[in-house]
Amino acid sequence: MEYKKFGEHYVVRIEKGEEVISKLKELCLQENIRLGSISGLGAANEVEIGLFNTETKEYKTTVMKGMFEITSLIGNITRKDDEVYLHCHINFSDASLHTYGGHLVRVQISATSEIIVTVIDGEVNRRFDENIGLNLFDFSK
Repeated sequence: MEYKKFGEHYVVRIEKGEEVISKLKELCLQENIRLGSISGLGAANEVEIGLFNTETKEYKTTVMKGMFEITSLIGNITRKDDEVYLHCHINFSDASLHTYGGHLVRVQISATSEIIVTVIDGEVNRRFDENIGLNLFDFSK
């Protein structure tokens, strides 16, 4: 991963063979990013996505391997228990132009990924909501 800061924005390049979520967490720790947004694209050869079942309150995950074009990667940066917390979604297409999407668990880059991280001045934490089964924005602090 390489990156450069421009004002409140980081322009990030994730390298071939690197995993996006772990590299973005690394960036957030190195630069003390506590709140922000993520947008990106790229090429991948392995993607793990999930869908949250609101009845069972569990994620069903699927791993896909092949040649994929990341058409959209979006997300936000917050904190939970003072740890970096990324919530990202992804859309990606295969060689037949079939498109898939969901909650991003992990994605391994096959060529490159270009990501813009926008820092927001402030901090939003997360708390687990038992009724919903998810870690929600917590504005109480």
